[in-house]
Amino acid sequence: MKRLLAAALGLIVPVTAAAQDAPPPEAEPGLELLYRSVVKLGQMIPVGETALGMRRIIPINGGTFEGPTMRGEILPMGWDWQLDRPDGCTQIIADYFLRTDDGVVINVVNSGALCRPAEDGTPRPVRTSPVFEAPRGRYEWLGQGGYIGTLGFDPSVTEPHVIITVYRAN
Repeated sequence: MKRLLAAALGLIVPVTAAAQDAPPPEAEPGLELLYRSVVKLGQMIPVGETALGMRRIIPINGGTFEGPTMRGEILPMGWDWQLDRPDGCTQIIADYFLRTDDGVVINVVNSGALCRPAEDGTPRPVRTSPVFEAPRGRYEWLGQGGYIGTLGFDPSVTEPHVIITVYRAN
């Protein structure tokens, strides 16, 4: 009787063929290198104090990227929109464009947070979440995956820059 009442109320969901055929949960994802980039930065543009915190823009003035399956240049037409938060971290949202060596332009929106060192002075690693928009064709697969980026610096590069290394989750 309870089962009949529950079914009448829609509380029992029938198992569909699609649910029965669903693949088992995957193993933990691994990471594979997509590319390493040297991003050239312009002079900081202060925006000022907003209702959310202190804002600034860092122009992206170009650069290069190279990985096992793609390489090219970073076009000089992007920016990093930064916000200093009350928790001591800086929220970053960078929007820029890659042009592959075969001429394809790909938009990247990369977000993350730069946080001050831990209380013991240990630097905190910076991780970002890049999202790609590529035209249909050879690089279309970039819009169909999950990615993680790391942020760092290369002491051998003399101009203002950041090193962004991007990995694809597999």
